[in-house]
Amino acid sequence: MTRIIAGTLKGRSLKVPPSVTRPTSSRVREAVFSSLEHAHGGLEGMRVLDLFAGSGALAIEALSRGAVYAELLENDAKAIAVIKDNVKAVAAHAQIVGGDLFSHLASGPSGEPFDVVFVDPPYDITDERITYLLELLRDKNWLTEDAVVVIERSKRSVTHWPFGYSDVEQRSYGDTVIWYGHFIGSEVEKP
Repeated sequence: MTRIIAGTLKGRSLKVPPSVTRPTSSRVREAVFSSLEHAHGGLEGMRVLDLFAGSGALAIEALSRGAVYAELLENDAKAIAVIKDNVKAVAAHAQIVGGDLFSHLASGPSGEPFDVVFVDPPYDITDERITYLLELLRDKNWLTEDAVVVIERSKRSVTHWPFGYSDVEQRSYGDTVIWYGHFIGSEVEKP
């Protein structure tokens, strides 16, 4: 079990999928949301995309803190069942999408772009695949101007941010590294 840290759903418990995911610790989640709220003055009215959603805790935490909509992508059937239970239990306004995440991203969004994107992949996904994911987000119109992409990775990984992102920051928490990148747009002239 994990708990919502703040907002309208503060203290609510969420289920965690049995051994198919690596849940983000409460300490790291609190640090991520503190950074986002400091940088943007809160999450009010924002649209959130949660990739490799696991239990859905990041998206649900964002909704608790004022986000208006969340889309959660996950490919593991056990995790999807847990996400559905969690979303229903807290009556969150969210869409859950199953299947291959990269194929879904390649097809582009079905609605408006997103202000915040959480990327919390299994640690065995290669650094090159993460770069490709960032390119898909950029090239397929998933991001609003100045969207924030938050990536959680192992300290041993290296994240290569492609053209279109700026103000990239990195913060470490034990074996976990959190990367923050701001989308500046795919129409900006390449150097």
